[in-house]
Amino acid sequence: MHRFPEEQTPPSSTFAAAADSASTLQLWAGPECTVNRVGDGWFDQCEATGFAHRLDDLDRMASLGARRVRFPLLWERTAPEAPDRFDWAWADSRVERLRELRLPPIAGLVHHGAGPHYTHLLDPAFPQKLADYAARVAERYPDILAYTPVNEPLTTARFAALYGHWHPHRRDDASFVRVLLHEMRGTVLAMQAIRRVQPAAELVQTDDLGHTAATPALQPVADFYNERRWLAYDLLFGRVRPGHALWDYLLRHGATEAELRWFEEAACPADIVGINSYITSERFLDDRLSLYPPERVDPETGYVDVEAVRVLGAGVGGFAARLREAHARLGAPLAITEVHIGCSREEQLRWLQQAWDAALAVRADGADVRAVTCWAAFGSVDWDSLLTRQRGHYEPGLWDVRGPEPRLTAIGALARKLGLAAKAQDEARSVSQGLQAAPAPPHGLLHPALHGPGWWQRELRLAYAVHGEPAHQPIAGPPLLITGARGTLGRAFAAACAVRGLPCHLLTRQEMDIADPVSVAAALKRWQPWGVINTAGYVRVDDAEQDGERQWRENALGPAVLAAACAEAGIGLMTFSSDLVFDGAADGPHRPYDEAATARPLNAYGRAKLAAERDVLARWPQALVVRTAAFFSPSDGHNFITQGLARLQRDEPWPAAADQVVSPTYVPDLVSTALDLWLDGEQGVWHLANEGEASWAELACQAAEAAGFSRAGVQAVPGASLGQRAPRPAYSALTSRRGRLMPGLASALERYAGEWRSGTVPR
Repeated sequence: MHRFPEEQTPPSSTFAAAADSASTLQLWAGPECTVNRVGDGWFDQCEATGFAHRLDDLDRMASLGARRVRFPLLWERTAPEAPDRFDWAWADSRVERLRELRLPPIAGLVHHGAGPHYTHLLDPAFPQKLADYAARVAERYPDILAYTPVNEPLTTARFAALYGHWHPHRRDDASFVRVLLHEMRGTVLAMQAIRRVQPAAELVQTDDLGHTAATPALQPVADFYNERRWLAYDLLFGRVRPGHALWDYLLRHGATEAELRWFEEAACPADIVGINSYITSERFLDDRLSLYPPERVDPETGYVDVEAVRVLGAGVGGFAARLREAHARLGAPLAITEVHIGCSREEQLRWLQQAWDAALAVRADGADVRAVTCWAAFGSVDWDSLLTRQRGHYEPGLWDVRGPEPRLTAIGALARKLGLAAKAQDEARSVSQGLQAAPAPPHGLLHPALHGPGWWQRELRLAYAVHGEPAHQPIAGPPLLITGARGTLGRAFAAACAVRGLPCHLLTRQEMDIADPVSVAAALKRWQPWGVINTAGYVRVDDAEQDGERQWRENALGPAVLAAACAEAGIGLMTFSSDLVFDGAADGPHRPYDEAATARPLNAYGRAKLAAERDVLARWPQALVVRTAAFFSPSDGHNFITQGLARLQRDEPWPAAADQVVSPTYVPDLVSTALDLWLDGEQGVWHLANEGEASWAELACQAAEAAGFSRAGVQAVPGASLGQRAPRPAYSALTSRRGRLMPGLASALERYAGEWRSGTVPR
């Protein structure tokens, strides 16, 4: 049997030395690696995010200062066809690279899965089959010292056997109990098999410990849920015996006393208890049905089960509360084994920083908290539907993989600062200092967005009647300055910043004239911002042909003045350019322009925008310049689509150019994506427009249909017949070679049409 090349020194000390040398709080990392089954379909996150195909992703995680990596050595991927047919090639190359990096893996064998197609979670043979696979892994890689045979077993049992989301799609307590017992027996047998090969192997057992609160009438139900969440750990620790709170429940739903006694006799306590906690894991049960829309009432239970953060005045306990509970109940070493939130970038930053701070605080109180794990390092796909629908919905992680190479995000940069600082402290201090907590770096040194509280700590989180006294944290920290107070884009950025907890000032020209160096300097001195978002400018493309001096001042000179001032102050700048820097012919028809395409503007407006791009980046290379096109917005009554739909509503024809192809841009998507990019520290030119292209006439037809009108009201005409004085390119569709981050045009039109139908679009 293959183990290692004969000429290689046995690597048993490589991972051991790296794993055991830390005395500070460690940073761990891991890729989202679920392989689960829904019906006859399989979800493989390693494939969806590309982790399966990039060996150097291991180097990326090592670059964070990570001390361990949760590594998928998954049964479904290694032995997909038969229990005695293994394909080790992928795992061999990865484990060897981990050795070279001295980055110890925590090998995961089943991650939210049901095993390969030749078994399933209700298969009585599942435990032994898993143990057989674990034995083969240990024999091949005897230097791996940490394992998670089954990730989040209780969570998987709930999703697969209580809620019916995943295979085998059961919805009853008996199936839940059977699945959980199979998973836990498999875990014990797997560790026994592994330890026959590697006696020092550790069990790192993970699960989601979300807490449930309730109104007084439903408190008994919440008490049951709060006890049930410990079942996987209690079984491993041999604590499920007569007198256990759920002993009778387990027997009532199919467990036998003999198999429960087996867990007590074969106790396999976790060497490290891995705590996972998500915003949606904290629940609130409410019998006050009149306070909720009818669709929130569960027809099976007759009460409301809602995210606690939406109603609980005091907020949720989060990582600190769950760590303290686990320490009190189990007394074992702890780690936070997943830190991820699918949200805007600053909220992801706050979630990670607060998890790190919670671990330090609980550690300082005496608990043995070993690590915080940055999860979904390369993002995740379709978790917004709990992996029940394959729609390709991507949530970035430490890296965003939607470009030619994974791109480090602000979350990754924060993780790297935390990880490298902890690693340096660990290397500098002596072992005799034990578990003394390393101080957390000041938030302001890590990212300005960390000054603000997360949305889960602010009033906007509350969606229903508040239960208990509300506790809020004020938005604090230095502001952003946003120019263009009268424009669609400026107002949209201000609104987004309010929602995202980013202090800002939306400035009129009187408050800051971007083309006047004295005015700019005075504004920067007054507000002391950490960045400027410039949306000001002269937007009338046809008038720009005659109003040359004014439009040049606002579109070319102003951004250059801002760039010089921001460079001197050392603060960020984001400004906007246009698809009209292109002439429509340089790359031929049906070939969208990317950031490297040659710009040749046809009109005065485009020439000013191109001059601004060049001057801004010459004066402040760290600035972000966003090229975009053809806005439409639900908050603006003057854009092409809003005005056109108003015409159709009045039974008037809607004339639109059929000979000019553009990439339409939905303003909410633009603002969200641009803010994330800017918070990531991106610089240079980026193209941001919704994926897709259309002539103005085709765009009008698609918008009409989405809003419920007939295409017949749209009149496709030559652009020249619309009174356009400025020449336009016949084709100016945009794409990006840096990363295709924007949603598709069809999705944008559908969402805009929903706003139109609801009556919220100004008309």
